[in-house]
Amino acid sequence: MRSLILTGVAICNVLVACAQQSTDPLHPFDYTIEKDITVQHGAVVSAHPLASRAGALILQQGGNAVDAAIATQLALAVVYPGAGNIGGGGFLVAHLKNGRNIAIDYRESAPAKASRDMYLDSAGNAITRLSLDGHLAAGIPGTVAGLFASMKYARLPFSKLIDPAIRLAEKGFVITEQEAKGLNASREDFLRLNTVKTAFVKEQPWKAGDTLIQPQLAKTLKLIRSKGAAGFYEGETARSIVAEMQRGKGIITLADLKNYKAKERQALTFPYKGYTILTMPLPSSGGICLQQMMGMIAKYPIAQWGFQSPQAMQLMIEVERRAYADRAQYLGDPDFVKVPAAQLTNPKYLASRMQQYVPMKAGNSDSTRAGAIKESEETTHLSVIDAEGNAVAVTTTLNGHFGSRTVAGEAGFLLNNEMDDFSVKPGVPNMYGLVGTEANAIAPGKRMLSSMTPTIVLQQQQPLFSLGTPGGSTIITSVFQTLMNVLEFGLSPAEAVNRPKFHHQWLPDVVYVEPGFPESNITELEKMGYKIVKRGPIGRTELIKRTPATRVLEAAGDTRGDDSAAGY
Repeated sequence: MRSLILTGVAICNVLVACAQQSTDPLHPFDYTIEKDITVQHGAVVSAHPLASRAGALILQQGGNAVDAAIATQLALAVVYPGAGNIGGGGFLVAHLKNGRNIAIDYRESAPAKASRDMYLDSAGNAITRLSLDGHLAAGIPGTVAGLFASMKYARLPFSKLIDPAIRLAEKGFVITEQEAKGLNASREDFLRLNTVKTAFVKEQPWKAGDTLIQPQLAKTLKLIRSKGAAGFYEGETARSIVAEMQRGKGIITLADLKNYKAKERQALTFPYKGYTILTMPLPSSGGICLQQMMGMIAKYPIAQWGFQSPQAMQLMIEVERRAYADRAQYLGDPDFVKVPAAQLTNPKYLASRMQQYVPMKAGNSDSTRAGAIKESEETTHLSVIDAEGNAVAVTTTLNGHFGSRTVAGEAGFLLNNEMDDFSVKPGVPNMYGLVGTEANAIAPGKRMLSSMTPTIVLQQQQPLFSLGTPGGSTIITSVFQTLMNVLEFGLSPAEAVNRPKFHHQWLPDVVYVEPGFPESNITELEKMGYKIVKRGPIGRTELIKRTPATRVLEAAGDTRGDDSAAGY
């Protein structure tokens, strides 16, 4: 009789799932990954097919690109917990059909109790695990504030935009093989770093096709739906965050949460060979570094040299070296430190940075340091372009995979470990090997320097590309190389995204190459004097191309992950 009862329960569960499937246009129990699509009206590409689908459905229901970006971010917080989030932060860059450019900064910030030396021992040595693991690693989350700051450019009510995320959290969705591997790999950390039971741990290992249900997260999302940003930064959710902080010796307080504000900043724009590049200003280092690299490379016939030619690769490596040297020396939160941004991007300065450049010969990071001036890999990106010509690029992050691996108590979402993006101790590398100076030292309320580089390319004030990528310190070089791939080498969106990439970040003085990078190219670079280090995949780039004349949209999702495009 017991076996019959269990069989009946199992059949009932299948019938319930089928009923949900038939009524939910997201199809959370039976979905496919679409890597490349060509559509006429609107396109979304993100790290997960269900999130892209959520954004595309919003477009079909009359929403614009900002609406779709908000819905996609919220869905990613459910279906892609490794980096999608409401417990982290990010940047939004947009070009609206009326010609307006927008940059919204919702980067996390340091709590009021944070201090410059909070991760040093009594001898002044950096205790780097404290800035990576658990409660003390978390900055004040900015994502929810950023979503509501974006709403003034949206068209539909927030309740409609958050609805897909609530359904996915409450009813569940089947996970992919990659997600199962990620959850299993972090199981011990989830057990070690949490004070309450989380949805991310079960007795048996996760496998592809398992259903992930997050009832606590669903409740938090409903509070945000009914109370707005106050549903996160005040009341029940805020109390859950602070209670978890107190249990785990963290320092975020109710006042920290209530006082957090997203900031609208002036978008960074610069010309490049007839195009206008629109990207994120500080505290993203990506925009300035991108402007530097493209400025340094502009006078060279790189298109004539060809894609992954020895000359082109070597030049790109050397401009990457110089931009990252300046990043380490000068860049930080502009609300706290004076950053010589105008000087760093001045054409004369950029020309002077290339005086030591010797074609076909490796440079050296001991001799190539920051110029003389007078005066995370688990991030995720989404791109959207709609039928009206609105274009959005959003990069958000928890920093490390699953952030601090600490859930905000009964609120059900993961907290970031962004405090590691500060210079924990000037000159000591962070988790991505990046070093910094006092410009990026910890201070209460300060925003940590980021590499996130959401970018839009305009041609005659019409959006041509929307792109970005996760990847910690490799973000800037991945965006740079993708732009070279499409603007100089004429690669298709799929080729530009998926061809093997390389990376140099000044220190350590090595060139990283990802799987599939041609051995013949490695040999050429080694002959020039470069040290080559093979590593895992670099980034997960999302790219949409819009042809202004026909308004046809080509969207490409990166083959390095479950990234997927959707549209109509």
